[in-house]
Amino acid sequence: MPKPWLTNWPKYVPHTIQYPELSLGEVLRRSVEEAADKTALYYQHTELTFKELDELAGRFAEALRNIGVKKGDRVAIYLPNFPQFVVAYYGALRTGAIVVTVSPLYKERELAHILVDSGARTIVAWDQLYPYIESAREKTKVDHVIITEGNALLPQDLPTSSNVAGSHPDALEMELLLARHREPSEPTEIEPKKDLALLQYTGGTTGAPKGAMLTHYNLVVNAAQFATWLQMRPGQEVHVATLPFFHIYGMTVAMNMPIYTWSPMILIPDARNVNAVLQAIDKYRPTVLCGVPGMYISLINQPEIGKHNLRSIRICVSGATALPVEVQRRFEELTGGRLVEGYGLTEASPVTHVNPLHDPSKSRIGSIGIPISDTDAKIVDLETGERDLPPQTAGELVVHGPQVMVGYWNDPSESRMVLRGEWLYTGDIATMDPDGYFRILDRKKDMINVSGLKVWPREVEEVLYEHPSVREATVVAVPDPVSGQAVKAFVITKEEYRGKVTADEISTFCKEKIAPYKAPKIVEFRDELPKTSVGKILRRELAGK
Repeated sequence: MPKPWLTNWPKYVPHTIQYPELSLGEVLRRSVEEAADKTALYYQHTELTFKELDELAGRFAEALRNIGVKKGDRVAIYLPNFPQFVVAYYGALRTGAIVVTVSPLYKERELAHILVDSGARTIVAWDQLYPYIESAREKTKVDHVIITEGNALLPQDLPTSSNVAGSHPDALEMELLLARHREPSEPTEIEPKKDLALLQYTGGTTGAPKGAMLTHYNLVVNAAQFATWLQMRPGQEVHVATLPFFHIYGMTVAMNMPIYTWSPMILIPDARNVNAVLQAIDKYRPTVLCGVPGMYISLINQPEIGKHNLRSIRICVSGATALPVEVQRRFEELTGGRLVEGYGLTEASPVTHVNPLHDPSKSRIGSIGIPISDTDAKIVDLETGERDLPPQTAGELVVHGPQVMVGYWNDPSESRMVLRGEWLYTGDIATMDPDGYFRILDRKKDMINVSGLKVWPREVEEVLYEHPSVREATVVAVPDPVSGQAVKAFVITKEEYRGKVTADEISTFCKEKIAPYKAPKIVEFRDELPKTSVGKILRRELAGK
């Protein structure tokens, strides 16, 4: 298959990589061998070294074994970016269990679905979320609830008595379990290419949450691919972990990749707390910051951003949704570093495409870049998915590589829909430039049909961001009696423009930049937009679907 992107391939990145056939637990052990006494994570006023992190993971593995967790069992983690998440994740994997992550924003209904579908019998949770577990528990097969208060962990400071005695009588306390199990457990034998490490729940093509089955090898490969592409310097980078670990993007680029490269990470439990992010940057002088457009938008619009020194940051990648060009330009001005757009999806661990980072001439604004090492991609027709399309023709993006999942948990029919032969069908509409750069137009389901003419939300949103008053914006399809569907824009204005710009002005501005049928027919001003836990705008909620 032709690979036109190779003409723009970064000189420092090999086309193919020799990936270590290691489990994720063995990756942590390797980092201990390389950097035992170096800091693995910063959290509040606490630091954990790689040796201490590995010790705690080993203790937790032994605690899990003592309550009956064995290889292949599912262990749910219902935590923000606390040190306990990292300990529980690597501890569970060390027993051979399969991790199931749950967003701490989820309530009873969402939690129950994941616990029932995965068959998890053990859940590790923040004690503040215990009421949702209690409400959902009778619908599930959960035998053991392990709770933590979320305070920082240090092996020498573990409690000898309960901090929450009586408040959750049927729950185990993570800190007490760690204190009682002083001897780290021996790791279970893992076959990295065969054994599952993770069930990561995602929407799937039908919208119902599906558990993407990812092996140890899938996740180790993607950490290696991303680290190689970004030219990570082992032991020398400092990562800001604002992306939530319970999301596949954060898990790979903010947790697994730093551990793969034995580099410290700064844990930020709530990325919406922009002040906390800026304070962490001031204190720790990080070099790597991966996020989503919403985070970069919040940072550049922070009123006192000029009082913070962001010049230590040299590497930034944006994913999850389209990065507005103006946001990219402004953030690079503030940091002096490079911010490029990439692309991935849960089913691919998640990264498949990134713009070349260290050669600005090879980074193409408005595109998701080119496929990373050992990854192929192409555009196929929307009707059958069987016909390869020529450059600059819109169709469905399909990808292939060693980071692609083995299927959906307990759902062979959905698996067959997205895995066809060696290709993963992403559900995203895209084009490929003649020289191999890919551009996402939108999700299949988000396309707007105006009198039979296709409108891709991203194209309209790029124009909206060019208006000087717009801080954040998105567009959706709404019913229209004449054209079938019409474009509706939701806009948050910058503070100085509040009440000073009209819907007509916004619509007229767009009509001057793009075909009139693409311009928003309706503009609604909002103070905020609904978002997922990782910062992706919920278009379906705005459209009332």
